[in-house]
Amino acid sequence: MASSTSSFTASSSSTPSIPKTSPYDVFLSFRGEDTRYNFTDHLNQALVRRGIRTFRDDKIRRGEEVAPELLKVIEESRSSVIVFSKNYAHSRWCLDELVKIMECQKDLGHTVFPIFYHVYPSDVRRQTGSFGEAFDRYEGIGTDKIPRWREALTQAGNLSGWHLLDGYEFDHIKNITDSIFRRLNCKRFDVGANLVGIDSRVKEMILRLHMESSDVRIIGIYGVGGIGKTTIAKVIYNILSHQFECMSFLENIREVSNTRDLPHLQNQLLHDILEGEGSQNINNVDQGANMIKTILSSKKVFIVLDDVDNLNQLEALLRNREWLGIGSRVIMTTRNKNLLIAQEVDVLYEVEGLNFEEAYELFSLHAFKQNHPKSDFVNLSHSAVHYCQGLPLALKVLGSLLFNKTMPQWESELHKLKENMKQKLIVCLKEAMMD
Repeated sequence: MASSTSSFTASSSSTPSIPKTSPYDVFLSFRGEDTRYNFTDHLNQALVRRGIRTFRDDKIRRGEEVAPELLKVIEESRSSVIVFSKNYAHSRWCLDELVKIMECQKDLGHTVFPIFYHVYPSDVRRQTGSFGEAFDRYEGIGTDKIPRWREALTQAGNLSGWHLLDGYEFDHIKNITDSIFRRLNCKRFDVGANLVGIDSRVKEMILRLHMESSDVRIIGIYGVGGIGKTTIAKVIYNILSHQFECMSFLENIREVSNTRDLPHLQNQLLHDILEGEGSQNINNVDQGANMIKTILSSKKVFIVLDDVDNLNQLEALLRNREWLGIGSRVIMTTRNKNLLIAQEVDVLYEVEGLNFEEAYELFSLHAFKQNHPKSDFVNLSHSAVHYCQGLPLALKVLGSLLFNKTMPQWESELHKLKENMKQKLIVCLKEAMMD
């Protein structure tokens, strides 16, 4: 079994890139009279059920020109789904939208998903068939937009997408939705700002996950409470989970198992893996364990079991690696190193506290909203950072508590903290002497 020890080593300036929040994940462009009440409506519902934020282009009143607010929606969306249907090119509105979409792809990194719905990609690309008929009409009328429309259609027609000619639309929509969900990584956690030092440990963890391997890989993260185990797991989940067939992040297992029960956690895991389809209401732990084993063994999954604290939880949720399909990855976080050893994880990863410089920066970001203290508070800040002993959670809480407080208020709060630490030390010494 390999092992690794790490502490925060990078500054907040090297925080890994987290996707910027956009109002919409997907902008839907389509010819209303062709697909509004059938394919596009069913696709939109499927995307929404997966938690993908969509904008349908029929939400804004149409005129001769595409409304400025619609162009802004396209710019702010993370991607566009274009449903090319028989009469798509007969709509100037659709073609103007398409020009904007392709501009955003080029200039903003906008992702484009073309769907060729009962039309050939070559007709879109070369403006033949029904697309050619539309342009014959435009040539007769005359408009200076024709070259831009043609270029946009050619570019979109050359993109990889889905060609729907036959088969069940339900199956096509499921495949399209699954692919978009994975490509956009829509199941994300808000990990907040000021992640001082997290970049280096995330990179180390990803290296230890050996993503290029088809083996099953289980990593155990351990350390004291408030050290940042869950935050590390969330950042990694945000970065990697879209590469897997199914994913689940079971947060606060210790607390949930105490306030609810193990079948509740089993139900949550199955709901995540099955994406709400076909999951059952489990009331018996053994029944749930057997169902989880059966379902997981055939899937490539990414699972985070956060804050486990006893073997019963692992027995119910993930007894051993034989439960997992080829290429699966699991991260377990806990305060109990021995629990991970008993589970025979591939790598033990201890999260250590921040060094003084990192702790000083994190504290300052919360206490002063900048990465260093105000000049009059330098000495008090040194004392505050010392009391927090490198714990990120403690630094955030204390820094936020002292934000915008006067110097006497700082002195009062730090005095209380010092006295509290003395009392805890006395209790620990008494207990040690009794032993």
